Amino acid sequence: MEGTAAKPVFYLLTLLCLSVMAWQLYRRAVHWLKGKPIGWKPDPWGSVIRYVLGQKKVQGSRPQSGAPMHLAIFYGFLSLFLATTLLAIATYAPVVGLRNFHEGTYYLVYETTFDLLGLLFVLGVAWALGRRSLHDVQVSRGIAHRVITSDWRDYATLGILLMLGLTGYGLEAARIANQPQTWDTVSVVGFWLAGFMPPVSDSAYVVTWWFHYAWFFAFVVFLPQMRIRHSLIAIVSAAGSPERPLGHLERVTVEEVEATERVGVALAEHYSRWHLLSLDACMSCGRCTEVCPAHGAGKVLNPKQVVADIAGANRSGALVAETVSEEALWACTTCNACVEACPVLIRHVDLIVDVRRNLVAEGRFSGTGATMLRQLGSTGHAWGVQGGREDWMQGLGVPLCREGAQFEYLFWVGCAGATDPAAVRTTKAVARLLQKAGVSFACLGNEEACTGDPARRAGDEFLFQGQAEANASVFERYGVRKVVTACPHCLNTLLNEYGEFGATLEVEHHTQLLARLVQEGALAPAQGAIGGTTFHDPCYLARVNGVSDPPRAIFGEATSMDGSDAALLRAMAAEPGARSPFLEPEHRGRKTLCCGAGGARMWMEEEPNQRPADRRVDELLATTAQEIAVACPFCRIMLDASLKQKAGDEIRLVDLAEKLEEANT
Repeated sequence: MEGTAAKPVFYLLTLLCLSVMAWQLYRRAVHWLKGKPIGWKPDPWGSVIRYVLGQKKVQGSRPQSGAPMHLAIFYGFLSLFLATTLLAIATYAPVVGLRNFHEGTYYLVYETTFDLLGLLFVLGVAWALGRRSLHDVQVSRGIAHRVITSDWRDYATLGILLMLGLTGYGLEAARIANQPQTWDTVSVVGFWLAGFMPPVSDSAYVVTWWFHYAWFFAFVVFLPQMRIRHSLIAIVSAAGSPERPLGHLERVTVEEVEATERVGVALAEHYSRWHLLSLDACMSCGRCTEVCPAHGAGKVLNPKQVVADIAGANRSGALVAETVSEEALWACTTCNACVEACPVLIRHVDLIVDVRRNLVAEGRFSGTGATMLRQLGSTGHAWGVQGGREDWMQGLGVPLCREGAQFEYLFWVGCAGATDPAAVRTTKAVARLLQKAGVSFACLGNEEACTGDPARRAGDEFLFQGQAEANASVFERYGVRKVVTACPHCLNTLLNEYGEFGATLEVEHHTQLLARLVQEGALAPAQGAIGGTTFHDPCYLARVNGVSDPPRAIFGEATSMDGSDAALLRAMAAEPGARSPFLEPEHRGRKTLCCGAGGARMWMEEEPNQRPADRRVDELLATTAQEIAVACPFCRIMLDASLKQKAGDEIRLVDLAEKLEEANT
């Protein structure tokens, strides 16, 4: 671009547009700053590298979710941004006395590399336009199955981006047609397009230049008003994101309650600033709603809409529970499928449980779920059973801590494991297997009490804290350091949440310990059933705590035994069942499908046609397996009810510990 007036005008317009964009972002930031300061130390560089530059969440998505398209747009745009930045640095280097390095071999490599990478951006945007248009056509015909919403702004955004990419190539071709050079062939796309152009005059080139930058100005000005603003806000959101595990909920302190005279969240401004910021990072891609078991079962809960509603409540000052609806808030199973799927790290479960805390504190929780909280508070047992935690031990010679037994592992049984008939079978099987393998263990018996997991997920934070403090004192009394449990919910709470109450524990799921014993030769591997065995990964084991390999290793599958998804990924890469001990269902490992028991939903009434377990059982039965293996007492209870309705007693439901015991008797 030449001319004495053109450059000042360009700089002025650029400054004006950037100022307009900054003003709009500032107005949004005002709403973020209403929240309370964050109470954690983030890992900004690590999170940005992993989740923004590395696109970790998108990389792990299924192709059907549009992940390849998103990656093409992101990395294509990133390459164009990098190219523009390098060009600007080289152009203005002489101003500070440095050499313009945009020449020689560097220039040739630069032109070829970024000319080709820019195609990723153009093709990705065109793909997005076609995909969204096809989806909207399906919606109009009533055959849509993906959770995508569109309005004119989405098409305007994609249109601006597409024109930005196409006019960029057009400008490059016009430059080649205007001032051809011998090295222009390195600009592969631009040189190819220039071949279709007649000679371009200086004035025509200037018009082309301004036309391209008009689209750039439009992009800058309208970016904060469109969903693509997440490309900026997500960077800040990732930089400030908490590093705590999926299964760890933030603690509410007595001091905080005394200072605010409130428990949990009533208004959006009661969330942290990071949570409010993360709401604006949402792209409304719908991945969270796609994987939500409650939504999939026909309930009103829509995680994407929850995010939008809370963002709206933040702007309007309305009560969050009224904006989202209490029905939607109580429908959540806290399975964290939405959190695991979210590319911009929104913590949907945090948002929901914080409002539940306020509802419980205000006495706005009733029904069977509230009955569970009263039972837990009075008996220390989620089902309200007084005593009886030692009944299952009769005739097994299980050592008790209070009797002075020396032990390496505390076998934590849990409420269901001590009283539910089916779960008791699992408990007995684990105890006998540990004895057979020579593992030193003991139990607390009647000194054991509920971990408080159902109370915390239901929103009764201080009932949970009371349970945690009482159990932590028992652990200290007996010097407990290692714990094994057959309940993933107990595992998660003891491992990820009890550290704040003085109990620093090494906690393993029974499948982890048993699989290691199989690998060491202390136990023989389990055998699949005639007709095939399928396995249901529990949410709080596979997704929340990343343990999906050890359950498969119980059947002798080679594994690193680090609790990772190594063996599962090998199985998924092959035909179902080809290299796995199981006939694998469609959703498995971290992508497992929730049974519906989490988030205290185990104790809440369900509409007969809205049970997540029904959908999961249908998927498990679709494997044609004659046996369904589980590794969670909650899952077993939920799946058993649905399985009996759909298949009667034809399909066996069994815990992996029972399968292993059968191979070792």
